[in-house]
Amino acid sequence: MELKTNEFTPEEMEEIKRNVFMSNLESIKGWARSKSLWPLSFGLACCAIEMMATGGAHYDFDRFGTIFRASPRQSDVMIVAGTVTKKMAPILRRLYDQMPEPKWVIAMGSCATAGGPYVHSYSVVKGVDQVVPVDVYIPGCPPNPAALIYGVNKLKEQIRYEAKTGKKVK
Repeated sequence: MELKTNEFTPEEMEEIKRNVFMSNLESIKGWARSKSLWPLSFGLACCAIEMMATGGAHYDFDRFGTIFRASPRQSDVMIVAGTVTKKMAPILRRLYDQMPEPKWVIAMGSCATAGGPYVHSYSVVKGVDQVVPVDVYIPGCPPNPAALIYGVNKLKEQIRYEAKTGKKVK
C-alpha cells in the first residue's frame, strides 16, 4: 500500500507510522534469518574451546536463537575458529560450497583472520578470507565467548541491513 503524504497532516502521518505495521517481505525475511542462525562449527585449534564454551550453560548461545549444527547442509553460518592450514583449506571450501544460500562466514581468532603467530609458516593460510568470503572478523588469541557473541550480533545487524537495503556490507 502506497501512502500519499499530501493526503495527511504531519501529525496524522506520525500516528500512522506508529500504529500501522509497514514493512516489506525482504525486511521480514532478514529479521527472521537474523533471529535464527545455525552455525557450522569449524573448530581447528584453541579458539574452538572458546566457541564450545559459548554454547555451554554459562553463556548459553541458544538463548540468541543460535544453535550449532554438525552438517553444512543445515547451516547458514560458518564459524572458522583457529588455524587454517593449506591442507585443510580445500576441505573448508568444500564445506562452504555445501552450505545453502544465504550463507555467512565468521573468522574467529587471530589465526583465522590473519594467520596469527604462525603467519610465517609455509603451511598456514594467511587468513580465511583467502579461501572463503568473510563477513565478520573477531580478533583475539583466543577471543573469549563474549567476543563471539558480539561478533554474531554484528552479523545479525548486517543480515538485517542487507535485507532492508539490498546492499552488501563491506
